[in-house]
Amino acid sequence: VTELRCTYDPQTKGGGNPPDGRKVKGTIHWVSATHGVRAEIRIFDRLFHVEEPGKKTGDYLDDVNPNSLTVIKNAIVEPSLASIGSDEPKFSDGLRRFQFERVGYFCLDKDSTKDHLVFNRTVTLKDTWSKIADKA
Repeated sequence: VTELRCTYDPQTKGGGNPPDGRKVKGTIHWVSATHGVRAEIRIFDRLFHVEEPGKKTGDYLDDVNPNSLTVIKNAIVEPSLASIGSDEPKFSDGLRRFQFERVGYFCLDKDSTKDHLVFNRTVTLKDTWSKIADKA
């Protein structure tokens, strides 16, 4: 993206509907490329693309989802994530979790370093499985 043409309506800040009755259809969130921090993002999807692997052919390997892992190497995340330290609160499994707007919930990978942040998606915000089932 080299140029963005838009207007700012302060009455819609935070996604709320303004008092004049207009409906807000969406709120744009972004991270500054100048101030953001580079990170590796791992998007995990279902291991199989059908509900019952192997049912059709007898071999579950025929139903492996080739897109079960997508790795984004140069994502840009909020600068505050660069300062995640060992003193940050953790869940019982030792992981820290964050919501990335409009994408899902992510945890900081245990192999992350200060110079190479890695986040793994743990939960999506939309359930695509129901769409797949509907098409079938």
